[in-house]
Amino acid sequence: MKRTVFLEDVPVEAARERFDALLAETGWSMPGGTEEVPAAEATGRVTAGPVYAALSSPHYHAAAMDGFAVRAAGTFGAAETSPRRLRVDEDALPVDTGDPLPAGTDAVLMVEDAAAVEPGLIEIIKPCVPWQHVRTMGEDIVATEMILPAGHRIRPVDLGGLLAAGVGSVRVYQRPRVVLIPTGDEVVPPGAPLVPGSVIEFNSRMLGGFLAEWGAEPVYGSIVPDDRERLERALTGVLAGADLVLILAGSSAGREDYTAGLVGKLGRVAVHGVATRPGKPVILGEVAGKPVVGVPGYPGSAALALELFVRPLVYRRQGLWEPPPVRVEASLTRKTVSVLGVDEFIRVKMGRVGDKLVATPLARGAGLVGSLMRADGLLLVPRDREGFPAGQTVAVNLVRTLAEIEETTVIAGSHDIALDLLGSWLRRRFPQATLSSAHVGSLAGLLAVARGEAHLAGTHLLDEESGEYNVGYVRRVLADQKAVLVNLAYREQGLLVAPDNPLGIAGLADLARVRFVNRQRGAGTRVLLDHRLKQLGLDPARIEGYGREEFTHMAVAAAVASGSADAGLGIRAAARALGLDFVPVAEERYDLLAGGGYRETPYIQRVLTVIRDPGFQKDVLALGGYDLRDCGKVMWENCGAGFPEP
Repeated sequence: MKRTVFLEDVPVEAARERFDALLAETGWSMPGGTEEVPAAEATGRVTAGPVYAALSSPHYHAAAMDGFAVRAAGTFGAAETSPRRLRVDEDALPVDTGDPLPAGTDAVLMVEDAAAVEPGLIEIIKPCVPWQHVRTMGEDIVATEMILPAGHRIRPVDLGGLLAAGVGSVRVYQRPRVVLIPTGDEVVPPGAPLVPGSVIEFNSRMLGGFLAEWGAEPVYGSIVPDDRERLERALTGVLAGADLVLILAGSSAGREDYTAGLVGKLGRVAVHGVATRPGKPVILGEVAGKPVVGVPGYPGSAALALELFVRPLVYRRQGLWEPPPVRVEASLTRKTVSVLGVDEFIRVKMGRVGDKLVATPLARGAGLVGSLMRADGLLLVPRDREGFPAGQTVAVNLVRTLAEIEETTVIAGSHDIALDLLGSWLRRRFPQATLSSAHVGSLAGLLAVARGEAHLAGTHLLDEESGEYNVGYVRRVLADQKAVLVNLAYREQGLLVAPDNPLGIAGLADLARVRFVNRQRGAGTRVLLDHRLKQLGLDPARIEGYGREEFTHMAVAAAVASGSADAGLGIRAAARALGLDFVPVAEERYDLLAGGGYRETPYIQRVLTVIRDPGFQKDVLALGGYDLRDCGKVMWENCGAGFPEP
């Protein structure tokens, strides 16, 4: 089969319209088929028609209280001045809550309103009214009345009503069966041995999780290599049992991307390529009257394609209205640049600082599953804009609940592995709390606190003149703002090198003869490096890789572990994590900066409680390269009394 290349740039709205029109021509029904299921197992299913009560609830007149069933007329005239006496088992019949009302009675006298005069005789001082304390037949549900409409997703409370009304089974829409076919010579199942070039196949399970949340039944196919004939056999083999087919990867226009041509050969392609970033190489088509979607292979692109083009089909196939996203307004913490002509979707991390929600853009690579995991929301940069400036109020579609976001402690600044532990311990001590940590460098973290965009900043900035950590920078950046520095740890900074240090790197002077990987401008590690290079008289221009920048210690360690760099400056814990050797350079002080209102801010107080916890400190020490002699101690404050001890 000749490979056909026809990538387009179709706007999202137009792509949906084309796809819908194509499916309408095929007769693909929305909603789909129906089935009868036991009512007791119907939670989460969608009613295919109205549901009527088979029984009344209750289906008899029932006592609503413990006491005596009586004829109301027989109690008339009872008063404190003229009590009325009733004979038990004749005028007053003992009943318990839920008992059928005995024939000839129409009210229940509560046991506490009846005074025993003698055995078999009670006295009352107020009359009963007809049907007092009685649950009359059909009080809740009347037989034959409609209890659920069509197109209703059955909730646990609905299940209770169905069973109470004697409904044994319910006709519901079938769960859409969505078959996922992963493709690629390089992909291997989870747990399989890995070699350079192999990629763990996780997209199908990730997308299947979304589909199950939306009410579909995901069906996982085997991995199909990049082979036209085998892909054709896989597709034709699943069509009969599928409502919708997703072919994962192979949707672009490369020499081993066969999906578009195959869908065109067996059916029709409505769209190949949408004007989004990420997710451009989407294929929307049909084969044998069934929707077939070519999903890009990168996880960021795949998740977005599923959200934009598959989610609507899954809801409509079940006869449901697709709920719109929950949208909030937030202040953007960093300038965001985009490209004209495409709708760019950027995942953001969020939290409430002061009286505003803040949104920090996450890394934007389509292949970064970590950004999907950390995201709280999705920011759209429309195709007619080149981005947003820092501080812009933007609309964000939430992917986590607003309640969770409202309980987030926002930390910006220098990266440290201990912050990951801090987030885990924070959740352990305070189940409602989460931690948002943006690795932007120490200086950028100070600026974020100064602008009211973060609760805390991690910082380890060395002042060249005084030799002191952090205080000088905080004074310059925050000026006269209220602020405090609390120590998290002292840590070892040094050169991360390959195991056994094969190049014999002994110190910073050796960087002139090896390949280096650096940290970004404004990072405390970069400040330390530049200070030491200046002391050595070593021109950074002589260091190969000085301009190569990474944003975390672990990224530097990964570069050395992969062999793309011979050395990088970072913390001992990062070297230990990836099995690298470590050449010590300096001990530095890593503090947390809190701005104004820190005493009254629960987000900050929770963090202080955690870092002073012996269990947390034990876990940090186990990472290696840390000294916690001042952990939780106030190192400096510009406004008098020290930070309150727990």
